[in-house]
Amino acid sequence: MRSEEAPFPLDGGRVGDGGVRAAVADQAKEASPSLARKASAHTPTQPSPIEGDGYERDRTPLATVNRARVLRTQLTWTEAILWKQLRTLSVHFRRQAPVGPYVADFICHRAALVIEVDGGIHRRTDVALRDIKRDAWFESQGYVTLRVSTLEVEADLETVVSRIHSLASNRMGKVI
Repeated sequence: MRSEEAPFPLDGGRVGDGGVRAAVADQAKEASPSLARKASAHTPTQPSPIEGDGYERDRTPLATVNRARVLRTQLTWTEAILWKQLRTLSVHFRRQAPVGPYVADFICHRAALVIEVDGGIHRRTDVALRDIKRDAWFESQGYVTLRVSTLEVEADLETVVSRIHSLASNRMGKVI
């Protein structure tokens, strides 16, 4: 049996459990040595079901996830007013969502639709080339990218929202 004077368990039990696991294990050993081995169904050498079945998920890089978290708190004015309207639609959109190596301004996974709100910087050649590469990656994943300029959002928000809604409806194959 375990000494009551031990300040913490040395047998793998948790600090503060009062040595309950150790006491139960000791009782099991005394009763039957074979029961002591079967105390845990999962052993460290046995892989979890996810690892054991060859399951491997393409994970979004942590830097992209962290960048998306920051961007969610720093919406531009045009993104904020568009987001307010997108939330009223019957289609579920996420804002500043990490997808693979990129962060989409707005995305509807069900409709496989990415909405990008582009400011004046997207007219620069280097940024436009990066946008083309990004759109090609989204297309390779089955998404369609709709680029909307900030000027369009500011000038005619209702038309932009209507266009997004109809495109999402068509992509989902039903009128919503």
